[in-house]
Amino acid sequence: MIGDIDDSKAPLLEHLIELRRRLLWCVATMGVGFFACLYFAKPIFAILVQPLLRAGQGKLIYTDLFEAFFVEVKVAFFAALMLSFPVLATQIWRFVAPGMYKTEKKAFLPFLLMTPFFFAAGACFAYYVAMPWALKFLLGFGGNVGGVTQEALPAIGNYLNFVTRFLFGFGVAFLLPVLLMILERAGIVTREQLAGSRRYAIVAAAAVSAVLTPPDVVSMLLLLVPLYGLYELALLAIRVTHWRASRRARATSIGDVEGA
Repeated sequence: MIGDIDDSKAPLLEHLIELRRRLLWCVATMGVGFFACLYFAKPIFAILVQPLLRAGQGKLIYTDLFEAFFVEVKVAFFAALMLSFPVLATQIWRFVAPGMYKTEKKAFLPFLLMTPFFFAAGACFAYYVAMPWALKFLLGFGGNVGGVTQEALPAIGNYLNFVTRFLFGFGVAFLLPVLLMILERAGIVTREQLAGSRRYAIVAAAAVSAVLTPPDVVSMLLLLVPLYGLYELALLAIRVTHWRASRRARATSIGDVEGA
């Protein structure tokens, strides 16, 4: 009986050891990336302030003595998380993959490989399109109001929070097609259910946009429109996938008939 109990614990201990090893790889990668990015924190932040500069605002302030230092730390951590994401995703895949069938690996691996590209596309859309429009709108409230000069003096910490929310929010939002295709491939939802839930998708996209973007209408709309567009793109991709699968099945059945 004792031997049976020890044998039953062995696979669990092996999984825990494997999980610890993967976590150590993730922590080590994040640590190396953090200190490397901390050395280049100022050049990285110089890239992040370009949308603000193009919007006509050439000044950032800080009112707390430690604010500028902690901004560099946050910039380094955010950049390290972005750069180490492929390694983190690889470690997660290597931990999960041994418990999957070969067909499941073949089905899910392409979606995992697409994740960094969609996230990067969302971040680039936020940096080059959404942020400049949002900043021009938000900075447009300056001027003379009742004889009093109203001037925008954004704090360095608040601006970093603004940038990271935009980049991370749009990056995560652009993963929607990958998520929907995975759910459809796993059999959790069907294409017909997704196609019949467009009105609910609009409401969900509005809710997600309100959470992931700063609290203004322009920022929300800048995420809402592409988010729903990505929902339609996912439906199209699922339709094309089904069409190609049915075409291959017909070709295989015709080949079998001719061979017989």
